[in-house]
Amino acid sequence: MKTENHPLKISQSLIILVTLLGSLTAFSQTFNLNNDNSKLSVFGTSSLHDWEVVAEKQSGSITVENASETASISALNFKVIAESLKSGKSGMDKNAYKALNTNKFESIDFKLTKINSITPSGSGVYTVKSTGDLTIAGTKNAIQLNFTLTLTDSKAKLAGSYTFKMTQFKIDPPTAMFGTITTGDELKIEFNTVFQ
Repeated sequence: MKTENHPLKISQSLIILVTLLGSLTAFSQTFNLNNDNSKLSVFGTSSLHDWEVVAEKQSGSITVENASETASISALNFKVIAESLKSGKSGMDKNAYKALNTNKFESIDFKLTKINSITPSGSGVYTVKSTGDLTIAGTKNAIQLNFTLTLTDSKAKLAGSYTFKMTQFKIDPPTAMFGTITTGDELKIEFNTVFQ
């Protein structure tokens, strides 16, 4: 016995399918980095004193899935313009830009490659362990980056830190005063980044 698909039933099925697909994609939300409300600092040492540089120009985005439930991150990237790193001392900045080879490499970049774990702790706060590619002065290394993610309806906030050595990125620690002042190899990045 031959059965016929009624046009009304087919159109109802299509409507249901489109509605389901629409509801699935609605759970994905992309936030863009707000430079004015974000802070990224780099801390280091030297034979003279400890120092800090602050990034004035950052950009990037984060894509969060199921933000209202158990959140997951499907994409994360950010960029710091290398010559926007400022210490308040022009001589030190000049040495830093030379070490970073900013004439050739304009930015410092991070791109997420994997979320290793994301653990909710309530009120839209998550502890995230991730792997990503960090590129400094043209050298790219895979790094483990851990941070806290705080989600609200309009914002995603990331807070964390990462410690590394300049020589891991083939950077010679800067010197000054004909080599009498030397910079320590180890650096620490601290970030409080707001995406909205």
